[in-house]
Amino acid sequence: MSIIGKNIRRNILGEKNLNTYLIYAIMEVLLVVFGILIALAIDNRKQKNNLLEREQTYLVGLKSEFGISKLKLIELIRVNHSNYEAARQIVEYMVDDNLQLEEAEFSSLIIQSFAFDIAFNPNNSLLIEMIQTGSLKEISNSQLRIQLTNWLATLEDITRQEKDLELQREKVIDMFRSERYSVRTLFTLADTASQWLGLPESPILDSNLEILKSKTFENNVLMFSLSTMATETNHYMPLLDDLNSIVKLIDSEIDQ
Repeated sequence: MSIIGKNIRRNILGEKNLNTYLIYAIMEVLLVVFGILIALAIDNRKQKNNLLEREQTYLVGLKSEFGISKLKLIELIRVNHSNYEAARQIVEYMVDDNLQLEEAEFSSLIIQSFAFDIAFNPNNSLLIEMIQTGSLKEISNSQLRIQLTNWLATLEDITRQEKDLELQREKVIDMFRSERYSVRTLFTLADTASQWLGLPESPILDSNLEILKSKTFENNVLMFSLSTMATETNHYMPLLDDLNSIVKLIDSEIDQ
């Protein structure tokens, strides 16, 4: 074989080895890239699953909290309405001269109307923690996030209304603290003296029926009744609607 033929053969083999090396090198690079992409995909999937698990944990906890809050609110609405009904009966006796009110019934109506203060105390510990730690953003439903944020603002408005109701209640109660009227009579005839305070029954009781002739008392009871009804219709009932809407959204996001 001539020298020229050997050189040509050597060049052809050299080019072939170079092409093979380039192919292997490209394949190795592609394998590394594919490996990295697969690892990133697995890691992203794992992070997404962790986020979904945390979200479900939050949703279950929120459902429990709002479920308890709903029971509290329903009971509070019942008590508030009972207060209103008793106050309304007192006003009826004051404006209708044909109605006769006995001391014992009057005492019971006063206790029923004004003995119990009204204050909504919802369970918000998890929601507050989520807002403070920034975990609320892990709730994927944007409408639910908005309603959860607005919930706390709505509660502030409820608190202001309850403070006004408490002020009207105190105005009525304060009238019985004077020398002219007897709180002991109220407690005794409403059967709360011994039940709540453990006090012995008094053989002599002063009448409180004279207060029914007081225009100030009538005004205070009417203002209390108005505030009580406004609390129910303008605040508690819309709040219950908001609560039901939140629970419904939470249920729709919980995996069954």
